[in-house]
Amino acid sequence: MLNLNRRARELCERLVPEAESLGIRLHRLPCGTLVLDFGVDAPGSREAGILLARVCLADRAKVEVIADDPGTAPWPAVHVVTEQPIAACLASQYAGWEVKGANYFAMGSGPMRASAAREPLFRHSPLTELARQEKGVPSVGILETAQLPPEDICRAIAEKCHIGPSELTLLVAPTHSLAGTLQVVARSVETALHKLHELAFDLSRVVSGRGLAPLPPLVADDLAAIGRTNDAILYGGRVTLEVHGDDLSLQAIGPQAPSSASADYGRPFVEVLARTHNDFYQVDPLLFSPAELVLKNLDTGNSFTFGKVNDEVLAESFGK
Repeated sequence: MLNLNRRARELCERLVPEAESLGIRLHRLPCGTLVLDFGVDAPGSREAGILLARVCLADRAKVEVIADDPGTAPWPAVHVVTEQPIAACLASQYAGWEVKGANYFAMGSGPMRASAAREPLFRHSPLTELARQEKGVPSVGILETAQLPPEDICRAIAEKCHIGPSELTLLVAPTHSLAGTLQVVARSVETALHKLHELAFDLSRVVSGRGLAPLPPLVADDLAAIGRTNDAILYGGRVTLEVHGDDLSLQAIGPQAPSSASADYGRPFVEVLARTHNDFYQVDPLLFSPAELVLKNLDTGNSFTFGKVNDEVLAESFGK
């Protein structure tokens, strides 16, 4: 068993004693839910952002910031490596849970998604089996929002995870915060896998993944931050997936995989979003993928590269 929630919970327990030095604030709500503020009312930090990304990946991936990668200069880069890509990225990291309440909205991710298994994604093997293993265990989630969750939201999440609210841990960060920006940019491998899933690729063929995406300069509001963090992956993300199987299927699906295959490609994401009146879910879903994808066939030894980094759009988005 991969124990996604347990791994994430253990990492949370280790960071609690270091909360002050990490710029994190802790809140134990009357219902018992532990809320860790990584950037709403807390300053956060780069190290906190790395830990937030690791929790989001159920601590099944390595995350680091590289200051001098030539492929992302002049910006630092977020590097992610995982040997359990389906569990870490799709069962945990993917922001597939819309958390809604009265005057409250957040994008939910983390291994609590596997506990709840409410999304269509969990109807597909091997995610179905992962969800079965996580049902009813103390759960950990990440909320991308500028508001700390009220008790009714915590209770509703816990109920969907089949646990009591005192068994729930929630980590919260707005997109524009330092930690929030970093954890979103750490989704390069996840976007590649989700795109392949949308293209009906057999994800059981994927053995490992590594990704690199530039960390954009911080910006004051969440909408602009959503634009920059998405552009970091859409126009600057480079992902390599190691896979098994035949070469012909890789060559067939590869041209559809990078972000450049979408009709919405070519302009900063904030402009694309504006055309949908800021409705994230009206954007072409095939846009959400890295700029460059390398499929490395472990059986044949051949590698195939699709797409490329778009420095011009990155410079326009991040500011020259």
